[in-house]
Amino acid sequence: MSLTYKKAGVDIDAGKRLVDRIAPVVRDTHRPEVIPNPGGFGGLFAPRLDCYTNPVLVAGADGVGTKLSLAQQLGDHSTIGVDLVAMCANDVVVQGAEPLFFLDYFATGVLSVEQAQEVITGIAHGCKLAGAALIGGETAEMPGMYPPGEYDLAGFCVGLVERDRLIDGHRITEGDRVLGLASSGIHSNGYSLVNRIIETSRTSLDEKLAGQTLGTLLLTPTRIYTQVVLQLVQTLQVHGLCHITGGGLVENVPRMIPDGLLAQIDTRTWERPEVFDWIQQAGAIEDREMHRVFNCGMGMLVVVPEDQVDAGMDLCRQSGQSAEIVGEIMCSDTEEKVRLI
Repeated sequence: MSLTYKKAGVDIDAGKRLVDRIAPVVRDTHRPEVIPNPGGFGGLFAPRLDCYTNPVLVAGADGVGTKLSLAQQLGDHSTIGVDLVAMCANDVVVQGAEPLFFLDYFATGVLSVEQAQEVITGIAHGCKLAGAALIGGETAEMPGMYPPGEYDLAGFCVGLVERDRLIDGHRITEGDRVLGLASSGIHSNGYSLVNRIIETSRTSLDEKLAGQTLGTLLLTPTRIYTQVVLQLVQTLQVHGLCHITGGGLVENVPRMIPDGLLAQIDTRTWERPEVFDWIQQAGAIEDREMHRVFNCGMGMLVVVPEDQVDAGMDLCRQSGQSAEIVGEIMCSDTEEKVRLI
């Protein structure tokens, strides 16, 4: 019997159909710097460098973790692509960089054109929200590597910032204030623990919580902060930025704090979304573990001088971003860099 690639499990024609279907949504993300390259093996992007003196490229790569298993269990693939872009673009913008372009990697055992189209349409939507062009990607069909209906995702984002405007925390000083930008929920971290809670508590994803089914609530996409953060960076003296991802407040905040200082964060300054109360109660999780795993309602922290707090809060309000003054920077004679109260 003569073998073919299709008989081996790879459908080239399905891949071509997918490319044709997603072409319009991909083009819709393109910025003026994108160079059309039909049939090319790589995406082309011509950055406008004339307004930079000493430009620095900032790159980030990430996935969405085991939130994927919930999307696949519920058969809802419409927002997981937004999560993918958010996890990468938010990491790039905390350096003060404007996200320029994005690439994705979609891997599956047997390609479902409809499923992949739904995922990539979500990626394109996320790119629009982040202001980044989707200039390429890879769809890998690998028979036997994934169970039927399952897939994996990875994303890659590149941004640009002027070297003397690079934000790395070294300008943070005693007396600075910390603004917290509200999260949309769990975002894309801690889902291994969430999935375990669902399993051990035998909670139905159809159970109602905060006016939605639990399943729908848990799939709420990660908030993309690029537009509001770039406005803050361009308007104020932003001394530090912190994306609250895996490791929560406990592990991420110290990454931006210089030696000899600590960020005192008052967790009473914001109302924690109900989904975190459910997680803590259903899993009997201690407070420190909650703060070490989840964002607990604050997805991005911004450190500014005390005299710029009001301007920062006003800008957030004008941008439609919920924000609170959540802490201050203090001197420390220990290795402690974050203190939660």
